[in-house]
Amino acid sequence: MALISNAGPSCKLGNEIMRSRSGYDLVFGPINNVETARTKMMCLNFPSSSRCSSKIAHALRIDDVSRGCKRRRQVIVAASPPTEDVAVATEPLTKEDLIAYLASGCKPKEKWRIGTEHEKFGFEIQTLRPMKYEQISELLYGISERFDWEKIMEGDYIIGLKQGKQSISLEPGGQFELSGAPLETLHQTCAEVNSHLYQVKAVAEEMGIGFLGIGFQPKWGLKDIPVMPKGRYEIMRNYMPKVGSLGLDMMFRTCTVQVNLDFSSEADMIRKFRVGLALQPIATALFANSPFTEGKPNGFLSMRSQIWTDTDNNRAGMLPFVFDDSFGFEQYVDYALDVPMYFVYRKKKYIDCTGMSFRDFLAGKLPCIPGELPTLNDWENHLTTIFPEVRLKRYLEMRGADGGPWRRLCALPAFWVGLLYDEVSLQNVLDMVADWTPEERQMLRNKVPKTGLKTPFRDGYLRHIAEYVVQLAKDGLERRGFKESGFLNEVKEVVRTGVTPAEKLLEMYNGKWGQSVDPVFEELLY
Repeated sequence: MALISNAGPSCKLGNEIMRSRSGYDLVFGPINNVETARTKMMCLNFPSSSRCSSKIAHALRIDDVSRGCKRRRQVIVAASPPTEDVAVATEPLTKEDLIAYLASGCKPKEKWRIGTEHEKFGFEIQTLRPMKYEQISELLYGISERFDWEKIMEGDYIIGLKQGKQSISLEPGGQFELSGAPLETLHQTCAEVNSHLYQVKAVAEEMGIGFLGIGFQPKWGLKDIPVMPKGRYEIMRNYMPKVGSLGLDMMFRTCTVQVNLDFSSEADMIRKFRVGLALQPIATALFANSPFTEGKPNGFLSMRSQIWTDTDNNRAGMLPFVFDDSFGFEQYVDYALDVPMYFVYRKKKYIDCTGMSFRDFLAGKLPCIPGELPTLNDWENHLTTIFPEVRLKRYLEMRGADGGPWRRLCALPAFWVGLLYDEVSLQNVLDMVADWTPEERQMLRNKVPKTGLKTPFRDGYLRHIAEYVVQLAKDGLERRGFKESGFLNEVKEVVRTGVTPAEKLLEMYNGKWGQSVDPVFEELLY
């Protein structure tokens, strides 16, 4: 549990005090920290004003107003899940509240966890066509009944499952996503992935359904992809063509694997955020796995990554301001406040607020629900509609990798844990990227989807930097002491040969596959 106050500009971890730019004091005591990202308990000590307790009571569900919080006006609260209705706020949240929400993610190192998410394409084994919603519904009900998952409904439609801190959800085109629990080691993470795939296959195979681990739908066009019955996606589908040419492809035809990682303080968040952004193109190259579109090579190694360059540049990209000296939680809040909204969730309905301003919402002037004020739940929802290469919530999300087969699902978190959870490796990367210019970082972002590890950089190629970085990740994992470095074998082979997964697929396409993409459904079958 984090105790957040305006008492002074420091971030206190055990006996160690770290300077915090936002002026919050984060104290970690013997109370257990709740690890799940969406239901972490926070003890928020807002500036002492008569509004405090009523504001938070309306903004979030109150669990206990006395236990663990003794001084000034303090209240223990738990953030509601993003799709849960909350009471209407009667007094405005302040910008300081929004900053405090992000700062509440700070954890001491012993509480750091690994949260892995991956998406995959379901398809009919006989026809290779995408799963229809009716089949997805049958699959979700089957997994729920056989393996004791709780059903998540939107109206009469099943749209996901939950079991403990794991959840299964549907992306807009029926991509099947596992959001894993926050776990301590990569062994646990890989075991979770294996358990999930076993359960899904046990039900899906009886239905004649298979799952494909790839970054972009290799065979079917947008017109062939089913639309999931989720209100949020209907709003996005209508809005996307107004802000970019590839947004619908992003929604319906891409799959990714990502890892969510913790930070101990604002200063630690900044260092990890910068390393994550600088090295994200390397992750994109190492995991590039989407070279086909509608049955033919598309000219890219990571079409999924390329699609993000013209989806909605108001909410995607490399965030150069993260490298400014002034960057901290407050600056990310300023950025997020200016990202146009998608929706507000009220009375189990999504209200279209596309293009509107969360700043106006803070002032009670949101045109789609005039006079209504946001809750922290609304803020949490809004943060999920921002899609940069690294995303800050109460943890950091590494978002640059294509979906792939199961071994690479374990390699992606291994890569980032080795770099970000080891102080020596983290500092070595910071030293390496310190003189990279914004133009160089953006150049890598622009070119890597097409040229991968063969992208020229300074006096060499990206492959040479990737070799060094993978070695740093391996060293970092070995220093953790959990015997996790074996999970990097997949990417070690990529940097050793210089051949990305996408290039291997293209070689097979032009060779033994006889220029047909159909065999990829067997090659990358889970």
